[in-house]
Amino acid sequence: MQTRTLGRTGPAVSALGLGAMGMSGGYGATDRAESIATVHAALEAGVTLIDTGDFYAMGHNELLLAEALRGRDRDSYQLSVKFGQMRGPGHELGGQDGRPEAVKNFLAYSLTRLGTDHIDIYRPARLDRAVPIEETVGAIKEMVDAGYVRHVGLSEVDAATIRRAHAVHPIADLQIEYSLLSRAVEADVLPTLRELGIGLTAYGVLGRGLISGHWAAGRTAGPGDMRGFSPRFSGGNLEHNLALVDALRRVAEAKGCTVAQLAIAWVAAQGEGIVPLAGARTRERLAEALPAMDVSLTADDLADIEKAVPPGAARGDRYPSAFMSDLGVGN
Repeated sequence: MQTRTLGRTGPAVSALGLGAMGMSGGYGATDRAESIATVHAALEAGVTLIDTGDFYAMGHNELLLAEALRGRDRDSYQLSVKFGQMRGPGHELGGQDGRPEAVKNFLAYSLTRLGTDHIDIYRPARLDRAVPIEETVGAIKEMVDAGYVRHVGLSEVDAATIRRAHAVHPIADLQIEYSLLSRAVEADVLPTLRELGIGLTAYGVLGRGLISGHWAAGRTAGPGDMRGFSPRFSGGNLEHNLALVDALRRVAEAKGCTVAQLAIAWVAAQGEGIVPLAGARTRERLAEALPAMDVSLTADDLADIEKAVPPGAARGDRYPSAFMSDLGVGN
């Protein structure tokens, strides 16, 4: 497994990370034993960066990872944890909480659930617009100074917020959705990250499965699957977006790889400081994602990919309209 360094001050991590959200029901029913086996397979393949959030099924994901990582050398992997997304007992979302006292409270619970004495990268999941980002990052900085956190990260914020946060404490990386279908980051955010020496961990690199090559017309999301509410998976939007996948499949076949591998390789090719997160829930999907890091894309390949899926070609927002206002950039 290749490694990449997240920005000028961040850690060296595997060039492909593992996003664990889907192991806790975000995309429907899961198998606990298979989830743990997938984490083990990722570690054995050299994946060191594992991303989670304390609100993924209200702590379930952190407890799952604690079980999967038990007995492993703590220095052999890095944990990226998001915090601040409030939830209710019915799983409803309840806004953001980035108050300094809340930061420390969230961290205390995460350390306990994960069974560790430190978090490698700690980040607010979304911007709390009622709390200056300087105060939120300042609280994380205190936890860095105390040894409970190694690096400060951000998630889904705009370029101005990145600059303000970075002035308080060096930011290791921004986590944000970035894929062939979601390229809003390229206008202002990506240039800002490069200027300041900040890395990027990209989630949604397969558009939540839409450009994995495994989603077909007529398929419907099952119970508990967030894609049932996604505009990009709805009606005529889905038909249009799957036509883009068909065009991408032709490029992948010519390249001798799968659609998923091509889509992941494209994200990785956008810069040395970018680390794609594979949201694999099973060993089968992980096994397909891993070879993507060996897919070398030429200038002609990149041009063919751009022709198949031009910027802005996707139809539908990347989140339901109620959640779009929480994002620092659009689609």
